[in-house]
Amino acid sequence: MSKRSVQVEQQKFFCLLCEDLLGDPTTLPCGHSFCLICVQQQWDGDEQKSVCPQCRKTFVPRPVLVKNAILADLVEELKKTGLPASTRPPYAGPGDVTCDLCTGRKLKASKSCLQCLASYCRLHLLPHYEAPPLRDHKLVEASANLQENVWSCRQKVQQRIRDRERDVKLLQQEAEAIDAAAEQAVNDSRAALSRLQRLLEVRSGEVQQHIRTQQQTEGRRARQLLQRLQTEVDELRGKDGELEQLSCSEDHAHFLLCYPSVSRLCESSESPAANVRPLRYFEEVTAAVSDLAGKLQDVLSRETNRISAAEVDVLLTPAEPKTRAEFLKYSRPITLDPNTVNRKLQLSEGNRKVSWGKKVQSYPDHPDRFADRPQVLSAEGLTGRSYWEVRWSESLSVAVAYKDISRTGSKSGFGHNNKSWALYCLNDEFIHNSISTPLTVPHSPRVGVYLNHRAGILSFYSVNDTMTLLHRVHAAFSQPLHVGLFVGLQSSAELLHQQ
Repeated sequence: MSKRSVQVEQQKFFCLLCEDLLGDPTTLPCGHSFCLICVQQQWDGDEQKSVCPQCRKTFVPRPVLVKNAILADLVEELKKTGLPASTRPPYAGPGDVTCDLCTGRKLKASKSCLQCLASYCRLHLLPHYEAPPLRDHKLVEASANLQENVWSCRQKVQQRIRDRERDVKLLQQEAEAIDAAAEQAVNDSRAALSRLQRLLEVRSGEVQQHIRTQQQTEGRRARQLLQRLQTEVDELRGKDGELEQLSCSEDHAHFLLCYPSVSRLCESSESPAANVRPLRYFEEVTAAVSDLAGKLQDVLSRETNRISAAEVDVLLTPAEPKTRAEFLKYSRPITLDPNTVNRKLQLSEGNRKVSWGKKVQSYPDHPDRFADRPQVLSAEGLTGRSYWEVRWSESLSVAVAYKDISRTGSKSGFGHNNKSWALYCLNDEFIHNSISTPLTVPHSPRVGVYLNHRAGILSFYSVNDTMTLLHRVHAAFSQPLHVGLFVGLQSSAELLHQQ
């Protein structure tokens, strides 16, 4: 028989109630053995409690408990041979998770139940394997502070649920806004194109009217000229007839008398054939209209392509960056506003670095200057997507705030009002509207901040070889946000300029 099987056999000589070698062992009808006194104590005081502590089988009527002589002899023999330590019950030691049901000296827990929120040794875990109502319970490796861990996990899940519900609400609002904007765009486009169509109709009418006017003018002139020429032709034909008759006359005196009057011709009008040119009539008008149509077609084609290429910036796309290289795509130069810096602080490095000054600075009075807190705001107001990094020492708060944050009093401190959001590095906490949330992960001397203003996302990261999320905020930002720095005694902070 192998060593493992020997140890398993030896374990059968331990009472699962007192967790020691069987004393006056008794065997129940189901075959499981316990100390006689242990079972009696288990059953005393309750006539209905005749249940095997191990398999939970109920005995009716209650069996008479008697000493198992053979098993008792075996236990005595085992005691004489000495009992290896490895066969002792697994009592809980320092740092071990204990069984919640054990009394007296507790055994080491084997599993924890997420439904019962309790930990069990092998004995007390048996019902979870054998009792049908307990078989569906979720068992995990034994865990200390199970309730606290489960509660903490539930808090995280509930927070995630709230975040996702907020995302759903934002997306619903976004979808409604997209629908409304699309309807408005359709109406505006229809109105604009209707105005263009009416304008084209007006211009088309003007061109047609111009052509008709030219038609009437030039046609009238041509008909008048035609009439004059026809009259002149008729007159010439008459003269031609008279001259033919006169040429046939034999009366020379009559010929000489009549010839001067007959041969005299009225002055001829200029012949239209003198300025003969190809008849182009309205070709110039047609060419101008065709040229205009071509240009309009080009404009329509170009603008239609631009309209087709226009994209709607949906709330949750593109996704938030993951790597530092992706974050740096949204990096932008930020400077600190000298009109806001508290007189205890000193600016340097092109207004990108702020330090606790050795003496009070003589900044001029300005309504934007922080009077009571060692703080400063950036000159730039941020919208859209932005990323920046701050290198700090000692005591610092990295914040964002609206421009109209109070400059005096207790409500002027970053995070202690509803107009600013602040990460306090020294105290490892995030504060907004005077509500503090502790940070659960350590941070480095370099903090990165990512802002997606339109989506209402503000994220703080510890910047090392990787980006470690410290805290994320979901909010409906109503104004541009300014970078804020709170600098404590003998501390400094610098806005890093990323290329």
